[in-house]
Amino acid sequence: MKEIQTIISAYETLQKEGKKVALATVVQVDGSAYRRPGARMLVSEDGELTGAISGGCLEGDALRKAQTVIFQQKSMLVTYDTTDEDDQKFGVGLGCNGIIHVLIEPIDYHDPINPIELLKIACTDRVNCNLITVFSVKHSKKEQVGTKVLLKENQVFGDPTSIESSLWLTIQAELEERDFTQHVIRHYPDLDNIQVFIEAIKPAIRILLFGAGNDTVPLAKMAEILGLEVILIDGRKNLATPFRFPSAIKIITGPGDEVVQQLEIDSNSAALLMTHNFEYEAQVLAYLAPFQLPYIGILGPKKKSEKLIERMERNGLTVNQENIFSPMGLDIGAEGSEEIALSILAEVKAVLAKKPATFLRNKNGPIH
Repeated sequence: MKEIQTIISAYETLQKEGKKVALATVVQVDGSAYRRPGARMLVSEDGELTGAISGGCLEGDALRKAQTVIFQQKSMLVTYDTTDEDDQKFGVGLGCNGIIHVLIEPIDYHDPINPIELLKIACTDRVNCNLITVFSVKHSKKEQVGTKVLLKENQVFGDPTSIESSLWLTIQAELEERDFTQHVIRHYPDLDNIQVFIEAIKPAIRILLFGAGNDTVPLAKMAEILGLEVILIDGRKNLATPFRFPSAIKIITGPGDEVVQQLEIDSNSAALLMTHNFEYEAQVLAYLAPFQLPYIGILGPKKKSEKLIERMERNGLTVNQENIFSPMGLDIGAEGSEEIALSILAEVKAVLAKKPATFLRNKNGPIH
């Protein structure tokens, strides 16, 4: 989400400057690659880059091709095949042993439903969306259909008529059958080998940070770097201030039973209880439990969380302990508030991404 927001910001700046742009998007990866489908890079006519489609290997070549797209005003599908050990012949030297398909589309500022305008619509509120991009590896030399439709809460934005009717009906049927909460690439051999990238665009992870002590300051800073939204909650007005937490999108102060009433909670939120105040956190946890957040982290020893849960159960509350992480954080040998913050945010990311948080070297096959 942070990359998308950065690209939108750069797009708006370049639009004001009157500079032509193109958008490069990784739409399919076979084998290993540094970035997965959905990675993007905005390219201006004078070579300014925002975002990334690789670890720096593809950008130079993609820049040149993007400038061609800007000049011709026609989309292009570029394939980087590095399965050959001699990948230097491509002039990129990836060494990833994969095939990366990158769609490059010219952006028309006057088109209110161009690909970046669709991304802007996706980011206007905290709702899961699906962005539909149509391309063809078989017909890679031809102009591509590209990114044309956004589906958001049963609303269709964009231009479905630009997609062949039978294909669009097939896509609609699949979307009605199931929710695509992860990226999916569909291949339709019976429809002239067309591929469709159904991209799941989720809101930024929202961190409900309970606690304004010194140990949460580096966590808030690190969350900002990662593009996470931080809402700071504490009963101490002298600590919970914009000066100490400039990156917080909202600061809520007050007693535990009052602050929870002001929270906006959704499935992309994670709560971190770091107040060092047992009674405060008991009130907060009792309120949060029914929402079934994917992650509720409690700082401190396991006995603390056990006591919190015991109290809730005595009060007749049913507690689902599967989403309660205590002590929170990954076991990375963290010492000090900065390393603890790294440990906590890494666990939050792993849980919300539904990943096991293990060593990548122990994983068989592609890392994505």
